[in-house]
Amino acid sequence: MSRKRWIYRDGEPIEIPADYEPPPAGADHVLWNDRSYQDMGDPRFASRSAHRRYMAQRGLTTADDFTGEWKQARQQRDRFYTGAPDPQRPYDIARAIEQTKRRK
Repeated sequence: MSRKRWIYRDGEPIEIPADYEPPPAGADHVLWNDRSYQDMGDPRFASRSAHRRYMAQRGLTTADDFTGEWKQARQQRDRFYTGAPDPQRPYDIARAIEQTKRRK
């Protein structure tokens, strides 16, 4: 006799077959179709294309529009913090300390 297996969706138990395998971790099956847009019941848009139009008309965007920019910014920060030291920096620091002392 095999044991019954259950998963819960929206708080309701659903019996699953013995050969059921859950989707791989990180699989975003919700984005594979427009069902999520249809199920939201949002009157502004019911599909991805309607959502894109809505965003474009209002000058809005989503994070996925910045795919390469964040990587490039990270590389610039790394170059700044690990690059050759600025030869002017010690003088700037000394000047800032002197100005702070004079104010006291």
